[in-house]
Amino acid sequence: MTDADAAPCSVGVVVVAAGSGSRLGATVPKAFVPLRGRPLLAHALDTVRQVPGLRALAVVVPAGLDDPAAPAWAGVDLPPDTVVVVGGSERTASVAAGLAAVGDVDVVLVHDAARCLTPLAVFERVVEAVCGGVAGAVPGIPLVDTVKSVDAEGVITGTPDRATLRAVQTPQGFVRELLVAAHGTGVVATDDAALVELGGHHVLVVDGDPLAFKVTTHDDLEHAERVLAQRAAAGTDRLRD
Repeated sequence: MTDADAAPCSVGVVVVAAGSGSRLGATVPKAFVPLRGRPLLAHALDTVRQVPGLRALAVVVPAGLDDPAAPAWAGVDLPPDTVVVVGGSERTASVAAGLAAVGDVDVVLVHDAARCLTPLAVFERVVEAVCGGVAGAVPGIPLVDTVKSVDAEGVITGTPDRATLRAVQTPQGFVRELLVAAHGTGVVATDDAALVELGGHHVLVVDGDPLAFKVTTHDDLEHAERVLAQRAAAGTDRLRD
Protein backbone atom coordinates (compact mmCIF):
# COMPACT_ATOMS: atom_id res chain seq x y z
CA MET A 1 0.00 0.00 0.00
CA THR A 2 1.04 3.66 -0.08
CA ASP A 3 3.03 5.70 2.43
CA ALA A 4 0.79 7.20 5.10
CA ASP A 5 3.07 10.16 5.81
CA ALA A 6 0.86 12.46 3.73
CA ALA A 7 -2.26 11.67 5.79
CA PRO A 8 -2.89 12.01 9.54
CA CYS A 9 -5.03 8.85 9.65
CA SER A 10 -5.24 5.40 8.12
CA VAL A 11 -7.54 4.86 5.15
CA GLY A 12 -9.40 1.86 3.80
CA VAL A 13 -11.10 1.91 0.40
CA VAL A 14 -14.06 -0.17 -0.72
CA VAL A 15 -14.31 -0.24 -4.51
CA VAL A 16 -17.79 -1.31 -5.54
CA ALA A 17 -17.55 -3.28 -8.79
CA ALA A 18 -20.60 -5.52 -8.49
CA GLY A 19 -22.96 -3.76 -10.93
CA SER A 20 -24.43 -5.68 -13.84
CA GLY A 21 -23.99 -2.98 -16.46
CA SER A 22 -27.27 -3.91 -18.15
CA ARG A 23 -27.63 -0.44 -19.69
CA LEU A 24 -24.31 -0.91 -21.44
CA GLY A 25 -25.55 -4.15 -22.99
CA ALA A 26 -22.19 -5.76 -22.26
CA THR A 27 -21.45 -9.46 -21.94
CA VAL A 28 -19.49 -8.83 -18.71
CA PRO A 29 -20.38 -6.85 -15.56
CA LYS A 30 -19.89 -3.11 -15.94
CA ALA A 31 -16.63 -2.82 -13.98
CA PHE A 32 -15.04 -5.30 -16.38
CA VAL A 33 -16.13 -3.58 -19.58
CA PRO A 34 -13.01 -2.60 -21.59
CA LEU A 35 -11.94 1.04 -21.75
CA ARG A 36 -8.97 1.55 -24.07
CA GLY A 37 -8.08 -2.13 -23.70
CA ARG A 38 -8.38 -2.38 -19.90
CA PRO A 39 -11.42 -2.90 -17.63
CA LEU A 40 -13.04 0.14 -16.02
CA LEU A 41 -11.93 -1.35 -12.70
CA ALA A 42 -8.28 -1.20 -13.75
CA HIS A 43 -8.50 2.51 -14.46
CA ALA A 44 -10.23 3.13 -11.12
CA LEU A 45 -7.53 1.24 -9.23
CA ASP A 46 -4.78 3.24 -10.96
CA THR A 47 -5.93 6.19 -8.87
CA VAL A 48 -7.07 4.38 -5.72
CA ARG A 49 -3.59 2.95 -5.15
CA GLN A 50 -2.26 6.53 -4.82
CA VAL A 51 -4.66 7.58 -2.03
CA PRO A 52 -2.74 9.10 0.91
CA GLY A 53 -2.74 6.88 4.00
CA LEU A 54 -4.07 3.83 2.16
CA ARG A 55 -3.86 0.82 4.45
CA ALA A 56 -6.57 -1.55 3.21
CA LEU A 57 -8.40 -2.13 -0.06
CA ALA A 58 -11.45 -4.29 -0.78
CA VAL A 59 -12.88 -4.81 -4.25
CA VAL A 60 -16.51 -5.98 -4.31
CA VAL A 61 -17.43 -8.03 -7.40
CA PRO A 62 -20.36 -10.11 -8.67
CA ALA A 63 -20.62 -13.79 -7.78
CA GLY A 64 -18.39 -15.89 -10.00
CA LEU A 65 -15.80 -13.15 -10.50
CA ASP A 66 -14.06 -13.30 -7.13
CA ASP A 67 -11.02 -15.06 -8.64
CA PRO A 68 -8.60 -12.43 -10.01
CA ALA A 69 -7.14 -15.12 -12.25
CA ALA A 70 -10.37 -15.20 -14.28
CA PRO A 71 -10.13 -13.91 -17.87
CA ALA A 72 -12.33 -10.88 -17.11
CA TRP A 73 -9.59 -9.59 -14.78
CA ALA A 74 -7.01 -9.32 -17.57
CA GLY A 75 -5.37 -5.91 -17.39
CA VAL A 76 -6.27 -5.31 -13.72
CA ASP A 77 -3.22 -4.77 -11.52
CA LEU A 78 -4.34 -5.31 -7.95
CA PRO A 79 -2.28 -3.56 -5.25
CA PRO A 80 -0.66 -5.91 -2.70
CA ASP A 81 -2.95 -7.28 0.02
CA THR A 82 -6.13 -6.34 -1.82
CA VAL A 83 -9.13 -8.38 -0.67
CA VAL A 84 -11.71 -9.42 -3.28
CA VAL A 85 -15.20 -10.17 -1.96
CA VAL A 86 -18.56 -11.05 -3.50
CA GLY A 87 -21.25 -8.38 -3.32
CA GLY A 88 -24.94 -8.64 -2.60
CA SER A 89 -28.12 -8.11 -4.58
CA GLU A 90 -28.27 -4.42 -3.55
CA ARG A 91 -25.54 -1.80 -3.42
CA THR A 92 -25.91 -1.43 0.35
CA ALA A 93 -25.18 -5.14 0.85
CA SER A 94 -22.16 -4.92 -1.45
CA VAL A 95 -20.70 -2.01 0.50
CA ALA A 96 -21.29 -3.85 3.77
CA ALA A 97 -19.34 -6.85 2.44
CA GLY A 98 -16.43 -4.62 1.45
CA LEU A 99 -16.57 -2.71 4.71
CA ALA A 100 -16.20 -5.93 6.68
CA ALA A 101 -13.07 -6.75 4.67
CA VAL A 102 -11.11 -3.52 5.15
CA GLY A 103 -10.57 -4.09 8.85
CA ASP A 104 -9.50 -1.57 11.48
CA VAL A 105 -8.77 1.79 9.82
CA ASP A 106 -9.69 5.34 10.78
CA VAL A 107 -11.47 6.35 7.57
CA VAL A 108 -13.28 4.32 4.91
CA LEU A 109 -13.83 5.57 1.37
CA VAL A 110 -16.54 3.96 -0.74
CA HIS A 111 -15.91 4.37 -4.46
CA ASP A 112 -17.79 3.20 -7.55
CA ALA A 113 -15.54 1.46 -10.07
CA ALA A 114 -17.75 2.96 -12.79
CA ARG A 115 -16.45 6.41 -11.79
CA CYS A 116 -13.14 5.21 -13.12
CA LEU A 117 -11.68 8.60 -14.12
CA THR A 118 -12.14 10.35 -10.79
CA PRO A 119 -9.01 12.47 -10.20
CA LEU A 120 -6.77 11.79 -7.22
CA ALA A 121 -7.39 15.34 -5.99
CA VAL A 122 -11.03 14.41 -5.28
CA PHE A 123 -9.94 11.49 -3.11
CA GLU A 124 -7.51 13.76 -1.30
CA ARG A 125 -10.19 16.35 -0.53
CA VAL A 126 -12.48 13.70 0.94
CA VAL A 127 -9.69 12.15 3.04
CA GLU A 128 -8.55 15.55 4.29
CA ALA A 129 -12.07 16.49 5.37
CA VAL A 130 -12.74 13.29 7.32
CA CYS A 131 -9.27 13.15 8.84
CA GLY A 132 -9.87 16.78 9.84
CA GLY A 133 -12.79 15.86 12.06
CA VAL A 134 -16.06 15.64 10.09
CA ALA A 135 -18.22 12.51 10.29
CA GLY A 136 -18.30 12.12 6.52
CA ALA A 137 -17.51 13.90 3.28
CA VAL A 138 -18.72 13.44 -0.27
CA PRO A 139 -17.71 15.15 -3.50
CA GLY A 140 -20.36 17.05 -5.36
CA ILE A 141 -20.78 19.47 -8.25
CA PRO A 142 -23.37 22.25 -8.76
CA LEU A 143 -26.34 21.49 -10.99
CA VAL A 144 -26.61 23.33 -14.28
CA ASP A 145 -30.24 22.40 -15.00
CA THR A 146 -33.36 23.58 -13.20
CA VAL A 147 -34.82 20.73 -11.14
CA LYS A 148 -38.55 20.08 -10.61
CA SER A 149 -40.28 17.86 -8.08
CA VAL A 150 -43.33 16.07 -9.47
CA ASP A 151 -46.19 13.92 -8.20
CA ALA A 152 -47.19 10.42 -9.38
CA GLU A 153 -48.94 11.89 -12.42
CA GLY A 154 -45.96 14.00 -13.43
CA VAL A 155 -47.48 17.30 -12.32
CA ILE A 156 -44.87 19.75 -11.00
CA THR A 157 -45.12 20.24 -7.24
CA GLY A 158 -42.11 22.45 -6.66
CA THR A 159 -38.91 24.01 -7.95
CA PRO A 160 -36.00 23.61 -5.52
CA ASP A 161 -33.43 26.37 -5.39
CA ARG A 162 -30.68 25.10 -7.69
CA ALA A 163 -28.04 26.93 -5.65
CA THR A 164 -28.71 24.60 -2.70
CA LEU A 165 -28.39 21.38 -4.73
CA ARG A 166 -25.37 19.25 -5.62
CA ALA A 167 -24.93 16.19 -7.82
CA VAL A 168 -23.06 13.82 -5.53
CA GLN A 169 -20.21 11.59 -6.69
CA THR A 170 -17.75 9.13 -5.16
CA PRO A 171 -15.53 8.45 -3.28
CA GLN A 172 -17.65 9.04 -0.22
CA GLY A 173 -15.62 8.98 2.99
CA PHE A 174 -16.60 8.39 6.62
CA VAL A 175 -15.23 7.68 10.04
CA ARG A 176 -15.16 3.89 9.97
CA GLU A 177 -17.11 3.32 13.18
CA LEU A 178 -19.92 5.59 12.01
CA LEU A 179 -20.21 3.84 8.65
CA VAL A 180 -20.23 0.40 10.32
CA ALA A 181 -23.01 1.54 12.65
CA ALA A 182 -24.98 3.01 9.74
CA HIS A 183 -24.84 -0.27 7.84
CA GLY A 184 -25.84 -2.13 10.99
CA THR A 185 -29.29 -0.55 10.90
CA GLY A 186 -30.40 -2.68 7.95
CA VAL A 187 -31.65 0.37 6.04
CA VAL A 188 -31.17 0.27 2.26
CA ALA A 189 -30.08 3.47 0.52
CA THR A 190 -28.71 4.57 -2.84
CA ASP A 191 -25.56 5.96 -1.24
CA ASP A 192 -23.70 5.73 2.05
CA ALA A 193 -24.08 9.39 2.90
CA ALA A 194 -27.84 8.85 3.24
CA LEU A 195 -27.26 6.08 5.79
CA VAL A 196 -24.88 8.20 7.86
CA GLU A 197 -27.26 11.19 7.67
CA LEU A 198 -30.08 9.01 9.03
CA GLY A 199 -27.87 8.36 12.04
CA GLY A 200 -27.94 12.06 12.85
CA HIS A 201 -24.46 12.91 11.60
CA HIS A 202 -23.47 15.83 9.40
CA VAL A 203 -21.87 14.98 6.05
CA LEU A 204 -19.84 17.66 4.30
CA VAL A 205 -19.87 18.21 0.54
CA VAL A 206 -16.42 18.97 -0.91
CA ASP A 207 -15.63 19.96 -4.48
CA GLY A 208 -16.18 17.15 -6.94
CA ASP A 209 -15.00 17.02 -10.53
CA PRO A 210 -16.71 16.56 -13.91
CA LEU A 211 -14.28 13.69 -14.56
CA ALA A 212 -15.88 11.75 -11.72
CA PHE A 213 -18.86 10.97 -13.95
CA LYS A 214 -20.35 7.48 -13.79
CA VAL A 215 -20.03 5.23 -16.83
CA THR A 216 -23.57 3.95 -17.28
CA THR A 217 -24.40 4.18 -20.98
CA HIS A 218 -22.53 3.83 -24.27
CA ASP A 219 -22.35 7.62 -24.49
CA ASP A 220 -20.57 7.68 -21.11
CA LEU A 221 -18.13 5.02 -22.27
CA GLU A 222 -17.39 6.96 -25.44
CA HIS A 223 -16.82 10.10 -23.36
CA ALA A 224 -14.35 8.21 -21.18
CA GLU A 225 -12.58 6.97 -24.29
CA ARG A 226 -12.21 10.55 -25.54
CA VAL A 227 -10.86 11.76 -22.20
CA LEU A 228 -8.18 9.05 -22.13
CA ALA A 229 -7.31 9.63 -25.77
CA GLN A 230 -6.79 13.32 -25.07
CA ARG A 231 -4.63 12.54 -22.04
CA ALA A 232 -2.55 10.09 -24.05
CA ALA A 233 -2.05 12.68 -26.76
CA ALA A 234 -0.96 15.20 -24.11
CA GLY A 235 1.51 12.68 -22.68
CA THR A 236 -0.11 12.34 -19.27
CA ASP A 237 -2.17 9.48 -17.89
CA ARG A 238 -2.36 10.50 -14.25
CA LEU A 239 -5.77 11.75 -13.18
CA ARG A 240 -4.60 14.07 -10.47
CA ASP A 241 -6.39 17.35 -11.20
